[in-house]
Amino acid sequence: MLDNPTITQLSEISEDTIKTLNNKYKPLSATNRIKELYKDFDVKDVMLTSSFAATSAFLLKLFSEVNTNQKVFFIDTGYHFEETLKYKEKLEQLYNLNVTSITAIKEEHEFTTKDETWKKNPDFCCSINKVRPLETIKKQYKVWVSGLMEWQSDHRASLDIFEMRGEILKFYPLLDITKEQRDAYIEKHQLPFHPLVAKGYHSIGCSHCTAPGEDRSGRWNNNPKTECGLHL
Repeated sequence: MLDNPTITQLSEISEDTIKTLNNKYKPLSATNRIKELYKDFDVKDVMLTSSFAATSAFLLKLFSEVNTNQKVFFIDTGYHFEETLKYKEKLEQLYNLNVTSITAIKEEHEFTTKDETWKKNPDFCCSINKVRPLETIKKQYKVWVSGLMEWQSDHRASLDIFEMRGEILKFYPLLDITKEQRDAYIEKHQLPFHPLVAKGYHSIGCSHCTAPGEDRSGRWNNNPKTECGLHL
């Protein structure tokens, strides 16, 4: 255990604290990592985000079984597939989720629509419609939970379960879960897939920048971009 049962200040999170957290959480199962999170941090200090993409039900089901008071933030870019919005509604009801949608500044979003910014500068489009909206609320929290897994990309393979990213502590409870383990859990518990998975989409973002493909190969097709910028 950590010396302090609940971390209340970001100033308490030193490099040694992060090392201690990683050593403590690494041997645990994903469910036990989530349970332990609420012993080390207050729920009001935890920010959980979900894209309600291909297999988002995995992480959301785990959290719903541990803490139903956890708020889930959905970044509504205005460019999601209709199937994504329907999948979001389905999971909200199925797991009794407390979901809050956040959006870009209206004028900035409208600019990207008229400009079709995703065609010429996808990084800038993601910055306006994904990164900036989250930046407005991030300062209210100490820990940001995400369902990233090592096998999804080279960048994600370089992460630790806990790491400091700017002014917030990132927590990846599923980081070392293999694709096979994830799929076995989904099969065992009959979790609902995003409707587009059946059509060959395995990583699902905005409709303009997502094509069918294995793992993340369908994201920003024909572009070297592999991340929207939220997790960089």
